Amino acid sequence: MTLSFTDEQEELRISVRRFLADKAPTESVRLSMETAEGHDHAVWAQMAGQLGLQGIVLPEQHGGMGFGPIELSIVLEELGRALSPEPFLSSVAFAGRALAISDDVEAMRRWLPGIVDGSLTAALAVSEESGSSSLDDVSTTAEPSGAEFALTGVKMFVIDGDSSDLLLVAARTDHDLALFAVESEEGVTRTRLAAVDPTRRLARLEFAGTPARRIEARSGHLREVLDLAIIALAAEQVGGAQACLDMTVEYAKVRVQFGRQIGSFQAIKHKCADMLLQLEAARSALYHAVAIAAARDGTDSADLSSAAAVCGAWCGQAFTHLAKEMIQIHGGVGYTWEHDAHLYLKRAKSSELLLGSPVMHRARLADLVNIRGGNS
Repeated sequence: MTLSFTDEQEELRISVRRFLADKAPTESVRLSMETAEGHDHAVWAQMAGQLGLQGIVLPEQHGGMGFGPIELSIVLEELGRALSPEPFLSSVAFAGRALAISDDVEAMRRWLPGIVDGSLTAALAVSEESGSSSLDDVSTTAEPSGAEFALTGVKMFVIDGDSSDLLLVAARTDHDLALFAVESEEGVTRTRLAAVDPTRRLARLEFAGTPARRIEARSGHLREVLDLAIIALAAEQVGGAQACLDMTVEYAKVRVQFGRQIGSFQAIKHKCADMLLQLEAARSALYHAVAIAAARDGTDSADLSSAAAVCGAWCGQAFTHLAKEMIQIHGGVGYTWEHDAHLYLKRAKSSELLLGSPVMHRARLADLVNIRGGNS
């Protein structure tokens, strides 16, 4: 399955890239990562008010623009390229989309308009205290409590979980797994984690009898939510990897040693060529998954799970590889705090493990295609 972009989609990419270059360059990212909130509220408001990005993939009947996975992927690539600290991945690509593909019209009516206009931030909490993001390992429980449920358990590595207005929590009932919405602070302990990546806030959430509302959805909804989240994260990773390649090639053109640009040396040429190969392989995995997601009709699909597993196995590793090579080719300056290279490496390594390690995704892919004999 192939994916090509229309003129309108390419214009979207150009618009988002121009906006981020103007309103959120890396100098602004560095300022934001030192604040308590971790992002720029003015930029977040402009993203919603001027470009309508928060509604890009959310239904029109709830204020969104009603576009699909392709447009979302374009936006996420550009956000990843710019190392944006804004809560777009958590609020829109993870939580907002989880609501949008559910069967819970009341939940959509209640929360999606706020996500669209930027007044509400949301987070998706799946990973357990062990760090595992596998649905098989979900141990957080949801017990009936009157008309609602009470959540008990711990969630780890929740993006923007320390500040989000709405939490969507994966929990286990006596019968199945489901998502539960938490708005109340009753019984919730939020702890910001000392994360490797200073441009992205991660949190530990502890629930102790926390009031929650079940999100009504068809069987397989949570699996679809997680697959789409893995693909969304991969789009961000591809964007970051592209930035690493662009910065490295530009540096190789202007850095002079022994009277020559270092880009003319065979060793540097080979490294850059390998970086390009890794990037294009990651992009192919991403676009294949996005094309499958765009062609689906909302029903459960093993093809989507397989494509998500490929993205999880490859795109994070590729981003990390390119970030490391960028530092190597930049030499001494690449190791300094003043250069942006370390920020890309920290984002790459953190996101590589965020929704499961590459080893876990390869093992899952092997199970999906009925291959046995090892996890690596």
